[in-house]
Amino acid sequence: MNKMAVIGAGTMGNGIAQVFAQSGWHVTLIDVQAVQLQKALQTIEKNLDRMIAKGTLPATSKQEIVDKLTTNTVIANGVQDAAIVVEAATENKKIKLAIFKEIDQHAPASCILASNTSSIPIQEIADATQRPQQVIGMHFMNPVPVMKLVEVIKSPVTLQSVTEKTVALSKALGKVPCIVNDFPGFISNRILMPMLNEAICSLEEGVAGVEEIDTIMKLGMAHPMGPLQLADLIGLDVCLSIMQVLETGFNNPKYKAAALLETLVKEGKLGVKSGEGFYQYKSGSKELVVNPRFNA
Repeated sequence: MNKMAVIGAGTMGNGIAQVFAQSGWHVTLIDVQAVQLQKALQTIEKNLDRMIAKGTLPATSKQEIVDKLTTNTVIANGVQDAAIVVEAATENKKIKLAIFKEIDQHAPASCILASNTSSIPIQEIADATQRPQQVIGMHFMNPVPVMKLVEVIKSPVTLQSVTEKTVALSKALGKVPCIVNDFPGFISNRILMPMLNEAICSLEEGVAGVEEIDTIMKLGMAHPMGPLQLADLIGLDVCLSIMQVLETGFNNPKYKAAALLETLVKEGKLGVKSGEGFYQYKSGSKELVVNPRFNA
């Protein structure tokens, strides 16, 4: 029970790998792109250095944590001795189903298959495997090393023992697990994404500007970050994907994505990851600058 695998070496994947390694697990981080794997390891080391500088991690622990991380570009090789596999690939159902089908073929029979999906119903993912009763949602929040919540999503066929193990594991990682039932968007994004989408609609309709919308929600509702800045942080492409899952899953037009959100994604303006969204982002700068296209 001390070996696990994470599939996907992006922001969520490397964060998940880090917290498992910090908790003593031997982690195999899997991604089809070797370059992405190297970037992930560099990110983890920078995160650990930051923790050491803040005094939240002993300097002597860094190498021990790093030594618990290995990488692989082949799923079959990376999951063969894992007690749990956490999939953290891009929020695309077709890609996730293909990954779970492959995990199912190569992971041990007792292995728990978890998805970090932020919106796709777990039952749909589980149906791609021959062991749907061992598939569960383990939705971490960004940034993973900092955020305490893990949304644990059980499908109608997830074994109670799998849910209990996942809850216990989340607690062992220093997280706070909350169990929810299997619906599109679960709880976190079923509530959050329509709010972000409404903020985008309000901007599009000219109700208020970017800075005003975010300031009102921060100062008036005690949100640590405004909805438009948060959308940029999450990734506008991810926001759009989740809204589409909600609209399709519930067959309800109230979840239709804002036209402006669709436009920005089509243009490749994805927020922090692309350097431009509702705000502009420059490497090394923490200054929040509204995208000039939204200036009155």
